[in-house]
Amino acid sequence: MSHSNETIIYNPNIKLLVVDDREDNLFSIETILEKDNYTIVKANSGRSALKILLKEQDFTLILMDVQMPDLNGFETAAMIYDRDKLKHIPIIFITANDHKDDSIFKGYQLGGVEYIYKPINPELLRAKVAVFVELYKKNNELLIQEQKLMAANKRLEKEIEEKRISENKVNVLNKQLIENIAQLKATNQELERYAFVASHDLQEPIRKIILFGKILQDKYSGLLDDSGQDFLDRIVKASTRMQALIKNLLNFSRSAADEGVCSEVDLGGLVNDILNEIDMPEMQKQAVFKIGPLPKLYGIPEQLRQLFQNLISNALKFSGENKLPEITINAEKTKGMYIPGISYDKYDESYFRITVQDNGIGFEDQYADQIFVIFKRLHTFEKFEGTGIGLSICKKIVEKHNGYIYANGKPNEGATFTIVLPVKQPEMSRQLER
Repeated sequence: MSHSNETIIYNPNIKLLVVDDREDNLFSIETILEKDNYTIVKANSGRSALKILLKEQDFTLILMDVQMPDLNGFETAAMIYDRDKLKHIPIIFITANDHKDDSIFKGYQLGGVEYIYKPINPELLRAKVAVFVELYKKNNELLIQEQKLMAANKRLEKEIEEKRISENKVNVLNKQLIENIAQLKATNQELERYAFVASHDLQEPIRKIILFGKILQDKYSGLLDDSGQDFLDRIVKASTRMQALIKNLLNFSRSAADEGVCSEVDLGGLVNDILNEIDMPEMQKQAVFKIGPLPKLYGIPEQLRQLFQNLISNALKFSGENKLPEITINAEKTKGMYIPGISYDKYDESYFRITVQDNGIGFEDQYADQIFVIFKRLHTFEKFEGTGIGLSICKKIVEKHNGYIYANGKPNEGATFTIVLPVKQPEMSRQLER
């Protein structure tokens, strides 16, 4: 009986690619999953799977046997993830090996997300596949909803522009726009919660990579030549950077989702506490801090601490190589009419304008908005360490406190970050009165 390289069970919603060199294993997995009505595409070799993926990239999940002739599962996975269009597809490795750490490490290193061991437990297989299918569906639903809402907002804005002469029509459209913005905000919050869960789940495999890497460094570094030791050091450093990135992603999600407890915060005391706790190499440069009188205001203490800690750490990190760091923090009370870009209805409201100024490397003013974009970096990692998330967290925190943040800079002269926070926080005040 001849076997073709590809067999399809029709289902228009979810596509799974199952790769195994044994027909009986393919049939077994197909039988287990067919009751869930997935579209199952079968490939009896790594090369067959690669040919299929050249034509189709809309797979939800790949189930891949590790032990295959010619190209094994790990080699096939490496070739799959070499293509940008395929990097989004999670891979579950199927193996008959024992739970060996080196095998697990290799699979995670290549980008695999899970293991299933033979003999396959049908219910466990169905449950694990169902988890990734549900994540795929949820993500798609949220993205589609967001696209629809964005498109609806654009249409409404265009209608408002064209029908400005009709006051009644404008009022109706504005109401619809507000409703759509609220729905879009809810969708974004759901996406942020999803990012939080996903980032949280990524911590375990990265912890294992760091742990095994340090064990290798401690116990076996003497057995490696200089090249091998260099590779091992790079693995540990890259894993540590990834751990920092995941941690900052979690902080970014928390800054958006965490309501926190509001209270009156003494910014002067808060900044002094931060300066007393700083433990950074930059302090070896004998940085000079000039702190003016800072106000008391209502807010979430933990988030305000993170805001100023990020800004101060940022100023220290980007100080000039041969220049004594000097950081100045001042505050003044002002009216909304003096705040750039503020809406007319807030002109008479009172605000605290707080500036964090340094004399570091600065930046071109054309990049003033970009530095608050998540993952946006103006310098390479090799020159200045970081994940490109710190200033994005600052922006989230300030917006959560109904304020504004913007920056100005000059190359080699320094940068100034300006935070504008309301003197009165109506919502926070009501929360404190409850």
